[in-house]
Amino acid sequence: MAEVPQPLRTILLVDEEINIINALKRTLRSDGYTLLTANSAEQGLALLAKHEVGVIISDQRMSHMTGVEFLRRVKILYPKSLRIVLSGYTELESVTSAINEGAIYKFLTKPWDDDLLRDNIRAAFHCYEMEQENLRLTRELQSANDKLSMLNQNLEQNVADKTREIVHSLNLLQISQEILEHLPIGIIGIDEQNMIVASNRCAEKIFCQAPGCLLGLMTGDILPEALLQLLQHAYTDNSVPLDSGVVESNAGVSMQVLISTMGDSSQSKGIIMLLTPLKKN
Repeated sequence: MAEVPQPLRTILLVDEEINIINALKRTLRSDGYTLLTANSAEQGLALLAKHEVGVIISDQRMSHMTGVEFLRRVKILYPKSLRIVLSGYTELESVTSAINEGAIYKFLTKPWDDDLLRDNIRAAFHCYEMEQENLRLTRELQSANDKLSMLNQNLEQNVADKTREIVHSLNLLQISQEILEHLPIGIIGIDEQNMIVASNRCAEKIFCQAPGCLLGLMTGDILPEALLQLLQHAYTDNSVPLDSGVVESNAGVSMQVLISTMGDSSQSKGIIMLLTPLKKN
């Protein structure tokens, strides 16, 4: 299994005394840190503008800007960095105030204990990296939420579009049904088992049936023999519409009949019959 790469850990050491900087570097050299050094607060701020630094160790007693003043400024500019100050006991009062403000993460005295210093730096990086991981997870969660929100918006839009499409189709179907009902031509739909599955008002009047009463009847129970023979012929030869000529219904209504098979433009199978009533002379 491949080893997980360790995060890059960068420390900024700020002290006016070169020998203190060198001593800190010797103490931390074996721990694998990237070490940046500055001999003044101003140099430290310049390095922070160019590098991502996790932990800052600053001396308190510096000429132009104390360590506390430097770290207060760092807190404003780079609040995620962990800030450690090295100071003598005589400066404890000013350092304590900075600790209470949150400007300083840890206070270590000079001369420092090497092991204690290294332990505090490891703890500081642990806090820093946990914070960075929380930020990364927060960004990923926000990104996932944004994508989910976009998907929901798209889904809502698709549902709205599909709903409008369905409503439009239903309106067209209702209009088509109304047109069918009011045609002056009788229309009967017959399935492959010779059952009447569709009809309009005119067809019901031709056969003297109440509205809807043709549905479910077998053709042999309602159609005259001439039409039954034409139906049989339509099942065997569905290449062209069949014209029966003038036929009289069992109710005595004369009509012109045109029979056609279905399936050319839809998946429906069966026969459609158009009945045109003829006026009596």
